[in-house]
Amino acid sequence: MGDMTNSDFYSKNQRNESSHGGEFGCTMEELRSLMELRGTEAVVKIKETYGDTEAICRRLKTSPVEGLPGTAPDLEKRKQIFGQNFIPPKKPKTFLQLVWEALQDVTLIILEIAAIISLGLSFYHPPGENNEGCATAQGGAEDEGEAEAGWIEGAAILLSVICVVLVTAFNDWSKEKQFRGLQSRIEQEQKFTVVRAGQVVQIPVAEIVVGDIAQVKYGDLLPADGLFIQGNDLKIDESSLTGESDQVRKSVDKDPMLLSGTHVMEGSGRMVVTAVGVNSQTGIIFTLLGAGGEEEEKKDKKAKQQDGAAAMEMQPLKSAEGGDADDKKKANMHKKEKSVLQGKLTKLAVQIGKAGLVMSAITVIILVLYFTVDTFVVNKKPWLPECTPVYVQYFVKFFIIGVTVLVVAVPEGLPLAVTISLAYSVKKMMKDNNLVRHLDACETMGNATAICSDKTGTLTTNRMTVVQAYVGDVHYKEIPDPSSINAKTMELLVNAIAINSAYTTKILPPEKEGALPRQVGNKTECGLLGFVLDLKQDYEPVRTQMPEEKLYKVYTFNSVRKSMSTVIKLPDESFRMYSKGASEIVLKKCCKILNGAGEPRVFRPRDRDEMVKKVIEPMACDGLRTICVAYRDFPSSPEPDWDNENDILNDLTCICVVGIEDPVRPEVPEAIRKCQRAGITVRMVTGDNINTARAIAIKCGIIHPGEDFLCLEGKEFNRRIRNEKGEIEQERIDKIWPKLRVLARSSPTDKHTLVKGIIDSTHTEQRQVVAVTGDGTNDGPALKKADVGFAMGIAGTDVAKEASDIILTDDNFSSIVKAVMWGRNVYDSISKFLQFQLTVNVVAVIVAFTGACITQDSPLKAVQMLWVNLIMDTFASLALATEPPTETLLLRKPYGRNKPLISRTMMKNILGHAVYQLTLIFTLLFVGEKMFQIDSGRNAPLHSPPSEHYTIIFNTFVLMQLFNEVNARKIHGERNVFDGIFRNPIFCTIVLGTFAIQIVIVQFGGKPFSCSPLQLDQWMWCIFIGLGELVWGQVIATIPTSRLKFLKEAGRLTQKEEIPEEELNEDVEEIDHAERELRRGQILWFRGLNRIQTQIEVVNTFKSGASFQGALRRQSSVTSQSQDVANLSSPSRVSLSNALSSPTSLPPAAAGQG
Repeated sequence: MGDMTNSDFYSKNQRNESSHGGEFGCTMEELRSLMELRGTEAVVKIKETYGDTEAICRRLKTSPVEGLPGTAPDLEKRKQIFGQNFIPPKKPKTFLQLVWEALQDVTLIILEIAAIISLGLSFYHPPGENNEGCATAQGGAEDEGEAEAGWIEGAAILLSVICVVLVTAFNDWSKEKQFRGLQSRIEQEQKFTVVRAGQVVQIPVAEIVVGDIAQVKYGDLLPADGLFIQGNDLKIDESSLTGESDQVRKSVDKDPMLLSGTHVMEGSGRMVVTAVGVNSQTGIIFTLLGAGGEEEEKKDKKAKQQDGAAAMEMQPLKSAEGGDADDKKKANMHKKEKSVLQGKLTKLAVQIGKAGLVMSAITVIILVLYFTVDTFVVNKKPWLPECTPVYVQYFVKFFIIGVTVLVVAVPEGLPLAVTISLAYSVKKMMKDNNLVRHLDACETMGNATAICSDKTGTLTTNRMTVVQAYVGDVHYKEIPDPSSINAKTMELLVNAIAINSAYTTKILPPEKEGALPRQVGNKTECGLLGFVLDLKQDYEPVRTQMPEEKLYKVYTFNSVRKSMSTVIKLPDESFRMYSKGASEIVLKKCCKILNGAGEPRVFRPRDRDEMVKKVIEPMACDGLRTICVAYRDFPSSPEPDWDNENDILNDLTCICVVGIEDPVRPEVPEAIRKCQRAGITVRMVTGDNINTARAIAIKCGIIHPGEDFLCLEGKEFNRRIRNEKGEIEQERIDKIWPKLRVLARSSPTDKHTLVKGIIDSTHTEQRQVVAVTGDGTNDGPALKKADVGFAMGIAGTDVAKEASDIILTDDNFSSIVKAVMWGRNVYDSISKFLQFQLTVNVVAVIVAFTGACITQDSPLKAVQMLWVNLIMDTFASLALATEPPTETLLLRKPYGRNKPLISRTMMKNILGHAVYQLTLIFTLLFVGEKMFQIDSGRNAPLHSPPSEHYTIIFNTFVLMQLFNEVNARKIHGERNVFDGIFRNPIFCTIVLGTFAIQIVIVQFGGKPFSCSPLQLDQWMWCIFIGLGELVWGQVIATIPTSRLKFLKEAGRLTQKEEIPEEELNEDVEEIDHAERELRRGQILWFRGLNRIQTQIEVVNTFKSGASFQGALRRQSSVTSQSQDVANLSSPSRVSLSNALSSPTSLPPAAAGQG
């Protein structure tokens, strides 16, 4: 049924229904239309048509308590009738489409046209061919065979263009394939809890069927539509479907509709699934989105749908607007401002391309002028009509040389290198427990300057155990002996813990002998249940006696309450409420406390202060989390107003206070030390008590006693950053964040404020790049705002994973350090590639240019240039972009956002090697024939056979590049370029492979490659000159960079060129991917035009004698002003333009740049 549209899907399901009509009490259509209703309408409809939700369960043959029987035939039948829970993905681009896209490259099109003209002319023999009158500037008759072979050059150019296109397309295709693989990996990991045959099981989202009883809890992303059966305090964020940001409270009698793709913000409950996949509300929206494009395609083929594996699992909506998951991901990729690296590269590529264009134009003009002047002025030849085709052939040859110069100048390998490097890193990062969702996050991580980390689960093991307790007026430093606790107190304590915790939280026996018991569910509650077991009591009987359905009212935990309470009805009709929560918060609401005899005694504020000093602070200073357990009794009549929370959660009686230990992960202190050595500040943001937080921070090494740092509580932080009106002021944040190391008792909003404050700060000369870790639903905004958001793979909620860029599959902080290492490696790989590529570019362009001007023919032919282009671009990007990272990467400071891509050292290497290569090539070009006693290849006529002379030049050139590729492996001026070379098999393979192909080309390439076979001694000389590169590399490394003040860096992003995020976001939303590419092309084109306008500025600057750096800076500032005048108000720009207006201040500034 192919990528059938959903109308097909329905018609098939309709047919099924007619045949299975009586199997279930309701059809798919009925359920679908039911799910489209909201609120009271839905309640009325359910009452009228079905009676109640129980009746719907009966019709769907499921039990609200036991769930489905879970037998295979039953599940199969449900899938057939009601559909499966996945949405067919958009088809990926075919290989041919990618080839077509690669062909759109302008330089390639120019080459194709030139090659076709050249081909056409070679087959056309004009009448005046042998006319002596047309004899051209270069004399020498051709033999017949040569004239026949004229077509070879055109054909060879076409062939090499095809090669380049196929390589590009293949790379795009494998990138797309990897992205899809990543997608499906993320989806397979999405599991959901359902009840089947009375057992609570977790199944992949795609396995959910209509009739399943699903358990929903805080932080879930609902995978299917359903009706709410039972639960407490369930609040849902439906903004992804309705756009309304208010949380909707769900209840059986007011609004039982739970929709796929919405987020559970609070509470828990159970629902019966009524619609899955394309029939769910999200699925319907997907269908509308996908339908347009698929209408045409569905006519083509209808065979693939059965292949469920290929189809994408039901992916809940990605973001507030809804929309295709894949496109959303792409949109998100672009929504984060264009990654720093891409910005720098685009800028560099445009600059290089412009230079290449100018060079190639000049080459063509000089060749044409020389030819015409020589032929018609010096030799005074008349222009004969029959000679026209011969002349045209010459002009085409000149044009091809010009285009070749351009092709070599344009570094089309850059995007390739970035893609390969990122894709390679992402693949390898999987092994290091980093699941990268957005490619560019990988590279941004290398620039990170700050990490704001959660405490629980990231820095600590998230295995909670109670180690101290305060019960009956005694502070026990370890678990008390059960006999020392009064029986009444004990019963209250066990009930309070067993009933007032999620019933999904349990402690299961260990999997292996001697291992620790397994903790399932909320870890803090597991710690408390463990405490009950340590007191030799059991919580299971209590829960059996008071099942979840009988709980009267539950106030679930949320970040505002910081406590959880459960109300039960006692046998005598009165009510009892159990409460637990952060000790300082719950104790404030206690007015009594149980004494040693289990009797409540008065608990006054001053008693409380004393208890805080004597019990809570000592516990917290040991790094323990303190939890207070309390209760309160209410009379049966009048029944309290349960919605008035302030009155209910008051006048409590404290049962006990426990200190829960969550040990620091053993590998964390070392990981944090590595971060600090690498110049990254680690800050801890936690909801815990400040003393606990400080103690853990010291254990982790985030703070060292005696240093100058700040530890603040959320309240104090807010007080310091807000002005009298309560507005947040950036200047105030700037006073705090540089020293802030621990933010305790913080709300999610505080976390977001802190991250935003650090990112927006102009306090340091570099803009800070911030990474944030988060696991809760409420961390979403902070994760989205950060440059890189890390979500926890194990403890993280779906909502957090959605907002993140990288998922830590093992929830471990030390995996973040690995991400930093990979990120820096990406950056270095690209710099290595640039260093290599630009050397080749400079040399090839200058050789082609001067050769053309002096000898009227480029020493390197078009086809040879394309081969060189292929080695430098494609192969080198593969070889240099796949270097594995080393620990040494963590020994330097982050590069920062406006560090240039090409540092001084790299510029020294590029120019140094270019000098060596040019010297040798020009020596060979002008005196090579004397050195080797061979015929000179200069001034050869149009179709002359390839000469040994030019072959030696070509061969030497390629071999020098090969050896220089080894030099390019180091970019910070290291001596040993072979260090770790065997750890990278790809590199070795490529270098040896290129060498082998080069031998074949020279010895057997013949006319197409303009090569004639060389003798062994000539080969030896070529290799010897190539090896000289390595020696020369050592010479260059000896020159201290600091002396070379005149070298300039390139590829720097000035602050102004970062387009403000908001401006980008608005237009990105509506544009699809292809259109965005077009738009980007236009922007580059306009930028090019703007830059040409600014060239005049630059010339004037030179006249006024300001330094070159000043000119460059001014150029970039003018350009960016023309791009976004809107930003003029930003202070950084004003100061820059002031600096520029006084040329005298520039040279020292320029010197300081090094």
